Amino acid sequence: MDPKDKAAIEADRLFKLKLVMDETVEFPTEYLFKFIVPAGVVHQIMLVLHGMDIDERASSNGRFISVSARKVFENSDEIIAIYKSASVIQGIISL
Repeated sequence: MDPKDKAAIEADRLFKLKLVMDETVEFPTEYLFKFIVPAGVVHQIMLVLHGMDIDERASSNGRFISVSARKVFENSDEIIAIYKSASVIQGIISL
């Protein structure tokens, strides 16, 4: 897939997520992020999630790391900013 197409799809997904959160979530609220990243770039997601309560688990073969992170957020913009920062990490999967 063309990187521009991928970026457009991600931007649309985050726009829709923000709309849903603004309509359904009462802030401040605790939010849980879940990501899967290649083991070689786990340090990058840790920088994005700095200051959060983080749990990480390696896959059975050690090639991937599952990362869960919780934090209380004041508004949807703060949450979307985390997703945008994480989206540039090569090989990341947002759950």
